[in-house]
Amino acid sequence: MSAANETVPKRGRAEQDALQDIQAGRSSTRWFCAGGGALWAAAPHSMVRWEERRGTAGGSGPAVLEPSASTMSPPKENVSLLFKLYCLTVMTLVAAAYTVALRYTRTVETELYFSTTAVCVAEVIKLFLSVGILAKETGSLTRLITSLKENVFGSPKELLKLSVPSVVYALQNNMAFVALSNLDAAVYQVTYQLKIPCTALCTVLMLNRTLSKLQWFSVFMLCGGVTLVQWEPAQATKVQVEQNPWLGFGAIAVAVLCSGFAGVYFEKVLKSSDTSLWVRNIQLYLSGIVVNLFVVYMSDGAKVLEKGFLYGYTYYVWFVVFLASVGGLYTSVVVKYTDNIMKGFSAAAAIVLSTVASVILFGLQITVTFSLGALLVCISIYLYGLPRQDTTKIQPSESKSSKERLDTV
Repeated sequence: MSAANETVPKRGRAEQDALQDIQAGRSSTRWFCAGGGALWAAAPHSMVRWEERRGTAGGSGPAVLEPSASTMSPPKENVSLLFKLYCLTVMTLVAAAYTVALRYTRTVETELYFSTTAVCVAEVIKLFLSVGILAKETGSLTRLITSLKENVFGSPKELLKLSVPSVVYALQNNMAFVALSNLDAAVYQVTYQLKIPCTALCTVLMLNRTLSKLQWFSVFMLCGGVTLVQWEPAQATKVQVEQNPWLGFGAIAVAVLCSGFAGVYFEKVLKSSDTSLWVRNIQLYLSGIVVNLFVVYMSDGAKVLEKGFLYGYTYYVWFVVFLASVGGLYTSVVVKYTDNIMKGFSAAAAIVLSTVASVILFGLQITVTFSLGALLVCISIYLYGLPRQDTTKIQPSESKSSKERLDTV
């Protein structure tokens, strides 16, 4: 219930009446004083100022409170630069460590594990983490159970709706294992940035958004950089397993297409209702577990029955599963506190770290085309994340100040 639909409280009894309404469960709006003779109504998504009005304009009459023309959004959290740098560092390390560790487990270890089971285990961990965060969000076990009954188990249509990105994400995650089994971590990290133009295209087609000329230029620059990287792929001298670079590049192509579509589809679902992000995540991961179990059965069913679901799992494999589980959830938290420029720096730094790690661990031989292509990709990521400025419209603050200057004259 919004503040505009609440009964206008009488002056002098606003706080008491509002407190009784909240205690009786008749109102979800919180009233409080903020100084200056004004009363604020804090609804779930907005704060509306209620000011004193006495009868008609300039006349007498009983004092009442009415909504002011000036409203304000919920106050933004003040985030320090140090915390933003912490988020940037962790996001960079997770992205780089995931690709390098996954590459290591697919090329160095002798007993190769089933990649399909790793994807499935990661989905299970994500589900439990999301339930835990939702429990903290709801505040009590009773509210958690009620929320799960209403939004998850009591909403089969919503589960079916989220099964679409679940299938796509399952394909994307499995393709990442195929790609890193055939391509070096640094080459993968650079090429995977093709998800940016793919996501941009899906955003334009599915969400009816527009891109600036600079963003389109950065998209073409990124594609050119990836082409240079793939033109003469860097070779890893310490990797002895058989690899198929064309299969790896094809797997990345499928993964970036899945990433672009699933990400935009999930964003559209999130913005189509006010359902909690963590409820949506639970719906997504429940569907994802079912889909990935089917993939395990179809791809490695006989081998899993023979050797076991967790065959070949070492500490390194569990580390990869941990990064895959926490990385996705942590990204949603990081997005809240950082901007596109910082995320661009993070992606560029992850490319550099992956390259250094690949040289040390896998004997990657850096070529001129790889270096130039990686540089173009890093620059394009930065340019794409620059804030858009619409200079064709007059900003409200500018028009207001201009009007004040005219009045003064």
